[in-house]
Formats: sequence, structure tokens, C-alpha cells
Amino acid sequence: MFPLCCGRTINDASKRWCVTGCQYSHPQVSIPWTGWATGRARLTVRLVTTVAAPSLPGIVRELAARAGQHDQDGSFPFEGIELVHSAGLLTSTVHPRYGGQGAGILDTARLLAELGRGDPSVALITAMTLFSHAAQGEQPSWPEEVYRAVLADSARRPVLINALRVEPALGSPSRGGLPETVARRTAGGWSLSGRKIYSTGSAGLEWMVVWARTDEPEPRVGGFLVRAGSPGIEIEPTWDHLGLRASASHDVIFTDVPVEGSLELSTPDSVRPPAALTWQLALPALYLGVARNALDWLVGFLRDRVPSGLGKPLATLPRFETGAGEIAAAIQGAEELLFGLARRLDEGDPGAPARVGVAKVLATRALISAVEQALALAGNPGLTRHSPLQRHYRDILCSRVHTPQDDAVLTALGRTVLGGT
Repeated sequence: MFPLCCGRTINDASKRWCVTGCQYSHPQVSIPWTGWATGRARLTVRLVTTVAAPSLPGIVRELAARAGQHDQDGSFPFEGIELVHSAGLLTSTVHPRYGGQGAGILDTARLLAELGRGDPSVALITAMTLFSHAAQGEQPSWPEEVYRAVLADSARRPVLINALRVEPALGSPSRGGLPETVARRTAGGWSLSGRKIYSTGSAGLEWMVVWARTDEPEPRVGGFLVRAGSPGIEIEPTWDHLGLRASASHDVIFTDVPVEGSLELSTPDSVRPPAALTWQLALPALYLGVARNALDWLVGFLRDRVPSGLGKPLATLPRFETGAGEIAAAIQGAEELLFGLARRLDEGDPGAPARVGVAKVLATRALISAVEQALALAGNPGLTRHSPLQRHYRDILCSRVHTPQDDAVLTALGRTVLGGT
């Protein structure tokens, strides 16, 4: 184990890195997180297609240029996060009362779809921070002075935030049950102990919102704000996944981690607030970008491949024209479903929140099917390790695991249809 100078540890010599104050370094990336001066141009996310200097298309190209290497070695995309930060996108959902742009669900979904074209791991890590700011805007729970300090820090450097909820024994808290992570009362606040799994962003996080129960006779359940540099935090590099390999969704272990009394969230989240549930619709949008990449690769392959016995590109054959059209239609349908419902949520349509789960299920199924069809049309060339198409397929399979999951959504819908409880 290698101690990090911020007090964290990571059990992997190949991924050793260090955090000192505001400076981040990585032996493979060598991108210092210093010199992120205030005063850089802030971008408007509400018109994602017209983002300027640096342009969003330029950011996407830079992310895409490194995505394959990060996928191969599972390294954290520090430079990608820096690009997103420098464009002002990491804080685009900060509420106007805090001086932010207040990007809505539709704008955020569009942004994540574009970032997903570059590097879906960067998009996923970014989404966690965007959702945290959005939740604070809609249902404030952070202490005011702490949150404003986070925003001040965010003007100078990337400040990544994520809510750590999933545990080895409990699984997803959306299924019910009490967390095993325990907060014990101390003279100065709390002492936190437990393990969280699938902690997206892990080693790059600055703030962790840890879902835990108190050790009181009548346990309370809620979130505790933990600074990533606190003593007693260990990151165990367990994330060796099929897809989204650069998301650093490792285990985070808390051993008697001190938490100030003021950092207990004012709003317990034993049941996730409505804001968190509706914003989840923006998450599958990142896989729109992955599916578009798969289609782009297939189009290039079919145009360039000229079998000697045919004498013309595969793209001229009706079979491939139909197949490409079916893939494009599936992607277009998923986009209309996600963006259309996101617009209704932003407009306050009272019937829209109840449709979030079904929209997620239908959209992700369509996108997975689209990429599977691209693989079927490409054959062996699409499955080689050197082909980006196999990476896009691995990444898009991860879309299934996000909350709400298919079985929970469809069982609830079926009960409603059948008149059950």
C-alpha cells in the first residue's frame, strides 16, 4: 500500500499518484492540477451546440484521442476532467442563487451525450458532480458556508463530488435496507466506518457524500459529507470492469474517519429526494454518444471495405443500407425519448417524473441493441482488440446497471397495469 500525501491510500503500484493541496499528479498522465486560474471564460450549456472557446467539439475530440488508452490501462482521465473543468462544464448545474448557470435536465443530457462521444468514463464522472450541484440547487442539504467554499474552490480547480451509497452486502440502496456503514457520535461530531463499492471517480473525488446509519438506539439514515483527504480513507483498486474502465469506480474503505458535526447533511436521504430521481434521466444520455460512435465506426468500415469479389464498397449493398438505417433509427428514437422527457421535466410536467424509469429502460435497451447490430454487421473486424467498436460495445453494456434497473421498473409498471399495490 502506498500512502498518499492527502491521507488516502491505494493498493496498486501501477496507479500510484499523489494529491498535495491543489496539485494532482499521475505517473502515466503527468497533468498537474495547478494553475487553474479564476477568470477563465465560462460557457453556456443551455445551448450546447453553440458552446465556444474552447468548443465542445474540440473537447470531445481531445477526450476521444485518449479514451482508448485509458480504457486499455484503466487509468484515471485526469486531463479529460481538466478539459471539462476549464470549459466551465463541471459547475454548469449550479443554481443561479449561487451564481451558477442553472442548466436543466435537458441541457445536461445533451452535454453528457456529447461527452460520451469523447470518453464515457469522463462523462460518467462529470455526471456525478453535475447531479450533486443540481440536487443542492433543488433541495439544499449542504451547510451553506461549506457549499459556497466548494464553489470557490471549483473556480480554481476541478472539484469532483459523488454520493457513495452501494455496499457489498446491501447492494443498491434502491432495493431497500439499512447501510452497514456506521456513523458513531464523538465529541467533535462523528466517526465513520464502512465500505462503499462502485464509487465512481473514487481517487479523483474531493468530496464524498457517504450514505450511513447512526449507532443510536433508533438509527437515523442519511448522508455525511466527507473530505477526500480525511485520515482513515483507503481506496482499494477493485474496478477491473468490462466497460467504463477509466471511471475509477473502486471500493472506498472508511476506518474511523472523523467527520465534523456540521457536515451531517441537513436533509436525511434514507429515501432519495425526487430531484435525484428525475436527474437520473440525464445519465443514460451519455450512452447516446457511445452508440453514435459505434455507428460512425460502422459507416467508415462499410464505406472503406471493398471485397475483391464485389468490386465496390459494402456500403452499397441493400443489406448494409437497411442495417445502418435500423441502427440510426434506434439511436434517434432513444434520443427523442430521453430528450423529449427531459424537456417535460424541465417544464414541470406533473406526469413526467413517473415515466423516467420506463424511458431509461427503453432507451438503454435500444442503444445496446443498436451497437450489437453494428457488431453483427461488421463481423470479426469489429471484435478485434484494435477496433474501437468492441470498446463501444463493452461501454454500452454498462448502461443497464444504473438505477433504476430494468426489473424494478418493469415489475412496478406491471403491478400498476394489473391493478396491484
